[in-house]
Amino acid sequence: MSSPKDLFNNFIQNALAEDIGSGDYTTLSTIPHNQMSEAICWVKEDCIIAGVEMAKKIGEIVDPSLKIEFLFEDGAHILAPKNIGSIKGSVQSILKLERLLLNCMQRMSAIATKTNHLVQLLAPFQTQILDTRKTTPNFRIAEKWAVKIGGGMNHRFGLYDQILIKDNHIKAAGGIQEAIDACASYLIKHQMQIPVIVEVKNTEEFLIANNANIVDRILVDNFTPTAIKSLIDQHICSKPIEASGGITEQNILEYAQSGVNYVSLGDLTHHVQSVDISLKIV
Repeated sequence: MSSPKDLFNNFIQNALAEDIGSGDYTTLSTIPHNQMSEAICWVKEDCIIAGVEMAKKIGEIVDPSLKIEFLFEDGAHILAPKNIGSIKGSVQSILKLERLLLNCMQRMSAIATKTNHLVQLLAPFQTQILDTRKTTPNFRIAEKWAVKIGGGMNHRFGLYDQILIKDNHIKAAGGIQEAIDACASYLIKHQMQIPVIVEVKNTEEFLIANNANIVDRILVDNFTPTAIKSLIDQHICSKPIEASGGITEQNILEYAQSGVNYVSLGDLTHHVQSVDISLKIV
C-alpha cells in the first residue's frame, strides 16, 4: 500500500504527464528557454484559500529553481480581489505548471470554503462534519486535504483503512447480524485491528449494531432528524452515531440538534463550484 507521501507525489507526476505529454509545444515554440519573469496569483472571489502547500510541491517537481512565495497559508480567509503570492523564475516552467496549480487551488479552495461554512453553522454543537469517498477519481488526496483545511474531518480514505458495512454488504451476507459475525471472524482470523462502522436502516438494525462489540460507530442512513432524536431518546447508545444521506446546508442544523456525533456529506467534494483564481505574468 502506498504511503500518503507517495500518493501525493504520484498524483502530481501523473497530472503533469496528462497535461504536458511529450511537451508544451505552445510555450516551447514561443518563449526562449532562458527567459525569466514573475507571475502573480490573484484570488477573485472571497474564499478560504486551500492548495498553497500543494502549489509549492507542484513547483518543486516542475522546476526546483522556481521561487514560490505565498502571502497566506492554507486556511486563510481571503477577501477578494487579493494578490496572494508570486512565482519567479523560468517563464517556460511557470507556464508548464500554471494549469495544474490553478486546477488544484481553485477546486481545493471551493471545498475548503464550503466545508468551513458548514463547520461555522455547527459551531454551537458537538457534531463533527465528515467527507465521504464521493470524490473525483485520482484527486481524492487533494479533495480530502481541502476538507481538513476547511475545518472538517476525513472519513475513511479508501476501502482499506476502515470497515464500513453498508446495505449491499448486509444484503449479500444475508442480514446485518450475519455481516457483523462474518466481519468479526475475519478480523480474528487475520489478527486485524481496524475501525468498524455499520450502516443501519431501521431501529431493529440499530439495536443489533449497538449491541455488537466489534462495532465502533453506527451510521444511520436516510433517517430524518426526528427519527434520529427519537432513537437516541429511547435507547442507550453505546456507540458514536453518524448521520448520512440527504443532508444539506438547509437541514444540517436539524441533524446536529438530533444529537448525532457526526454528519457525513458527499456534497462537500462532489457538488462545489471552483473559486476564480488566476496566475498572471507581469
